[in-house]
Amino acid sequence: MVNQKYLDKAETLIEALPYIQRFNRKIVVVKYGGSAMLDEKLKANVIKDVVLLKLIGFKPIIVHGGGKEISRWVNKVGMEPRFINGLRVTDKDTMEIAEMVLAKVNKELVTLVESLGVQAVGISGKDGGLLQCHKKLSNGEDIGYVGDIEKVNPKVLQDLLERDFLPIVFPIGYDTNFDSYNINADDAACAIAEAVHAEKLVFLSDIEGVYKDKDDPNTLISELHVHEAEKLISEGYVGGGMIPKLQNCIDAIEEGVNRVHILDGRIPHSLLLEIFTNKGIGTAILREDGEKYYDEHE
Repeated sequence: MVNQKYLDKAETLIEALPYIQRFNRKIVVVKYGGSAMLDEKLKANVIKDVVLLKLIGFKPIIVHGGGKEISRWVNKVGMEPRFINGLRVTDKDTMEIAEMVLAKVNKELVTLVESLGVQAVGISGKDGGLLQCHKKLSNGEDIGYVGDIEKVNPKVLQDLLERDFLPIVFPIGYDTNFDSYNINADDAACAIAEAVHAEKLVFLSDIEGVYKDKDDPNTLISELHVHEAEKLISEGYVGGGMIPKLQNCIDAIEEGVNRVHILDGRIPHSLLLEIFTNKGIGTAILREDGEKYYDEHE
């Protein structure tokens, strides 16, 4: 008699089959951040997940930040952080540290991917003119070298995907004077997903997803259409840091991305569970004509 656990494994693989068929040769942008970047075991799991996507025929692109690591190095060199309207002021010295730290994190991720037998290339938003930006103001105030994306030139990413590389991007861009700017990683992932016409955009963060009631973790929403997401924002169901993240999701959908997922990167293999199982474990935001895979009333 075959052991039940092996039968269960076979069932899991069969459940994944339609998703593998549906997304084969499609581009998936994964925004990687939060605690999953700081915990070595979680980091290894995330990279294994992305490598698996690559090996079964998806075309993943990783976009990562590194805010906590930048803060660590800013403190390490004895610099005093300044904030305006809750946002860190990025002066020239801080910008220099940010670029060095993000490049270091980037090459660590490249090395992890390469160690699993997949070729990866790490680039910044400067390479190939990928992310062109202008200075971002906070309520009209200058917060230094923080950029708002103006234009994305995806050619370098398309060339890498065509050559079977896994691109790993860190969000440093430049303006018309070729000055360097630090860009919010969520914004960068969103803009890149739109520019490459990604099938999926996945945000790995420190939250489970979108809640109907932000104070009740039992009200996690598995799937919602764009108008439902807009309603949650307008009626005050989501607050704080979730508002810009959800707005990014809505913008990406409106610019042609088919599905956007918000996942808890602290859960091992959350990326695989969301993409390859019927219910998933996070929140998926879909276009108005997007088909819901999971019926909440089942």
